[in-house]
Amino acid sequence: MSDPLPPSRPGTIGTVLAVCVLHAELEVPAKVSRVGRTAIDKRPVAHRVPVRPLGLEGDHVCDAKHHGGVHQAVYAYAEEDARRWGSELNRTLAAGWFGENLRISGLPVSDAVIGERWSVGDTVLEVTAPRVPCATFQHWSGEQRWVKRFTLRSDTGAYLRVLTEGSVGAGDEVRVDHVPEHGVTVRDLFTGADPDRLQRLLASEPTVSDDVRMQVARHTRRHTTHRDATMTGQHRERSTPGSEVGS
Repeated sequence: MSDPLPPSRPGTIGTVLAVCVLHAELEVPAKVSRVGRTAIDKRPVAHRVPVRPLGLEGDHVCDAKHHGGVHQAVYAYAEEDARRWGSELNRTLAAGWFGENLRISGLPVSDAVIGERWSVGDTVLEVTAPRVPCATFQHWSGEQRWVKRFTLRSDTGAYLRVLTEGSVGAGDEVRVDHVPEHGVTVRDLFTGADPDRLQRLLASEPTVSDDVRMQVARHTRRHTTHRDATMTGQHRERSTPGSEVGS
């Protein structure tokens, strides 16, 4: 298993190993999800692919309520993370298996900073959010407890929005042009371990999506509830007769 990649900084270079678009829509059993159909089955293509504000030409989403839109126009996943999963699952996870459009090597995709900007070919992309695993992803994987395992590892990959339209192809250089000073990463946003930092993200990046704002709000509520429960428990311990040290 390879060591984690160092944090990106302006000038860091990665490589597009594969560009993936929809291969075929698949039916999703009703017992799994009510979405009906999914476009998670993406496969590499040999030609260059135009990139538009809503994503790659030849690609689309079926569940528009939870996927797609300008803030989830492109999904990238790191080859290094895919290899770690492949080793653990004892299977080869080919480009597109995670439903990604771009399989990238040499960049810590899940640890990219929200608002980080990449030049890919003549396209400019901006990191917007982590991928949140769902029941459809669980079904597609065929792995036991996949959503929980994916969540615990937090190698989520990154959604991106399109700042400059262009085209992308396998072998393109991915150059990090800008890394915001707030430092909040895709992984930080997914795990929500430090809600105060997430609030600074909202102050620093006013263009974040409503989905990101809702994620931050959920993390803040969870931490507030946990803190209040801890304080209540401590108060009860202090108030219980005989709880003093040495009693």
